[in-house]
Amino acid sequence: MAEDKEKDKKKKYYKDLEDLPGVGEVTAEKLKAAGFGEFSSIATANPHELAEAGGMGVESAKKAIEAAKSMVEIGFETADVVYERRKSICRIKTGSTALDDLLGGGVETMAITEMYGKFSSGKSQLGFQLVVNVQRPTDQGGLGGGVLFVDSEATFRPDRIVQMAEAQGMDPKEVLKNIQVARAENSDHQIILLEKSEETIVKNNIKLIVVDSLTSHFRSDYIGRGALSERQQKLNKHIHMLQKLAEKYNLAVYVTNQVMDNPGILFGDPTTPIGGHVLAHMSTYRLYVRKSKEDKRIARLVDSPNLPEGEAVFRVTPKGLTD
Repeated sequence: MAEDKEKDKKKKYYKDLEDLPGVGEVTAEKLKAAGFGEFSSIATANPHELAEAGGMGVESAKKAIEAAKSMVEIGFETADVVYERRKSICRIKTGSTALDDLLGGGVETMAITEMYGKFSSGKSQLGFQLVVNVQRPTDQGGLGGGVLFVDSEATFRPDRIVQMAEAQGMDPKEVLKNIQVARAENSDHQIILLEKSEETIVKNNIKLIVVDSLTSHFRSDYIGRGALSERQQKLNKHIHMLQKLAEKYNLAVYVTNQVMDNPGILFGDPTTPIGGHVLAHMSTYRLYVRKSKEDKRIARLVDSPNLPEGEAVFRVTPKGLTD
């Protein structure tokens, strides 16, 4: 006990980022702009990544990281603390009771929900529906918050959102005003958009992030086996950033994913999602959706840490998603 008190006396306290060793006022501004606005984000950063973001040397970055570690609690915590924290998790209704039941009540906050399937299978339609539903009060299946929408395939359609909002008796103009939209030009731009999104999230009470699609630019920017390693590393970093935002701000993340036909599968469905094991491991809930007769869609829960595999049938109508 005496030793701990002595250590506390010697421990140096830092009020702001610019007080950290190797970090001045200019560097602090650069770090904040790159998403390192708190001691916790610096304490868990990679030295090379921090050095690049702040325009500083790697050794200076290491010193800043060590100093930031002294300001935050990094270590183990008991499971009951985690359990209490998970009680704050909320869910966004999808419009389909069957799909909600499959997901344990709806699309969950503090988690990444991924839906993959062929073109015109309903992936973007679920995204549009969530964009509308998240703005409803909590007693009506929403979270009363705004949306951050990253469009990588030029599929964002405000007129479709207006149609869904009007079907629920909501003011379409107000619904559109609560959606922050960005068109990602390439994979690097897509990564930067999310890295610099924290100020927007706080300012606009963002409760849902939609990325449609997550893998499109990564697929086109990195072609061939030689570029596969770099692609997966960047995709891994990107998906970790999304999970970090989901947990930090208790918001939901919904991403769509492209597919390909696996020629090695001779019998059964050859549809395989893009992104490999990196995306498979990081997605909390993984859904595979396929078209059925007329406007019906079949969603299958492929992976979840706490829910059983199963299927749900829902419809995509002019008014939105229904049973």
